[in-house]
Amino acid sequence: MEHFDVIIIGSGPGGMAAAYDLAAAGEKIAVVEADLWGGTCPNRGCDPKKVLYGAVEAKDMLSQLKGSGFDVIPEVNWSDLMAFKETFTQSVPVEQKTGLANAGIRTITGFARFNDKHTITVENKNYQADKFILATGQRSAILDIPGKENFGTSTDFLNMKELPKKIAFVGGGYISLELANIANSCGSEVHLLHHNERPLKGFDEALTKELIENLKLRGIHFHFNDSAETIVKKGTQFEVALTSQGTLVVDRVFCATGRIPNVEGLNLEKIGVDFTHKGISVNEYLQTTVETIYALGDCLDKNKPKLTPVSSFEGSYLAKCLSGKSQETIKYPALPTIIFSSPKLAQVGLTDQATLEDKKYKVQDLDLTQWFTYKRLNEPLVKAKIVTEKATGLLVGATVLGNEADQLINLFTLMINQKLPADKVNDMIMLYPTVSSDLSYLY
Repeated sequence: MEHFDVIIIGSGPGGMAAAYDLAAAGEKIAVVEADLWGGTCPNRGCDPKKVLYGAVEAKDMLSQLKGSGFDVIPEVNWSDLMAFKETFTQSVPVEQKTGLANAGIRTITGFARFNDKHTITVENKNYQADKFILATGQRSAILDIPGKENFGTSTDFLNMKELPKKIAFVGGGYISLELANIANSCGSEVHLLHHNERPLKGFDEALTKELIENLKLRGIHFHFNDSAETIVKKGTQFEVALTSQGTLVVDRVFCATGRIPNVEGLNLEKIGVDFTHKGISVNEYLQTTVETIYALGDCLDKNKPKLTPVSSFEGSYLAKCLSGKSQETIKYPALPTIIFSSPKLAQVGLTDQATLEDKKYKVQDLDLTQWFTYKRLNEPLVKAKIVTEKATGLLVGATVLGNEADQLINLFTLMINQKLPADKVNDMIMLYPTVSSDLSYLY
């Protein structure tokens, strides 16, 4: 029976980070993967989505400058765009698996099942390890209604060869908003159903409302306080009965009501690893209730954002712990999050309503639409909410709505994590005119 220092179950970005760092530290490592090598992000998640979003950004830029240098706004050719997307995703599994092998890491293909806290079985073969890391990720949750087999998922959307004329999305989270925006921008009639009036509940309410209003102007039909009750296939279309008693007839219907951890079939309950419907329970060392088994990434029950860079951060942290380089508990820096919509909505740090109402913080609401950085591109909507601590003047939180929100939030993230005071920021000389050169006026 082969024996390893650490076996990692799951080859997503978090598992990969742990694998490479542990191998570099001299540990004997194996990675087990039951699906596509590389995990969700590069194969069927953030990377292919961002390729499609690139076309949306290009079209938006030209649309903003219509009559100011451009007369004709080209339509997006979906089949060409999808072919371009495939140039990024098609080779990922082979490249990811080959990269591990070249680093001296054993690759094992198949579903893993624990026999005890030191042994797993994969495809009828047993493997032992001193320690394990669970990095199994999560998958799309499907609303349990009659006709649920007619739902598509984000994976199905990102693999569509043709763009349907009429699409319905069920759910008001970031995945639903992002895919709805892509479909609408590329020419579909889009309907989005959400069971209450508050989509994107983790983001600033006022700026979220501004975003929704802008998406409405772009043509997305929002159905708040409504959801799908049943789905019936009728010929090549689907009839969606709504909780409001109405109906929608569409060419495709996608469910984006959340994601669930991949924990089934691992025999975790047999060996005493605690988990809930939200994910695997871990302590401040990312250790499960079984001392030889650790977990990271989207399969965790945690209050931190389930994002690719967070998983990679956890993987690198675990590599230090398990190789003996660190005995510290995990300490997360300020974590930025973003909705890749039109425009983008991004935030970092303290942004919840309780913080904004606390008298020890100063909150500035800024309309940046007329600032040169944005006006030169005719951006119709650019706003920011800046939160500073009154006693120190330090930036502690920010939310930005605009096409360059990602750039600005990355800069704010650096400033928060480095605790840069305003005078230090003002001492820096940035390229002008750029997003960065506006920092001294924002903070």
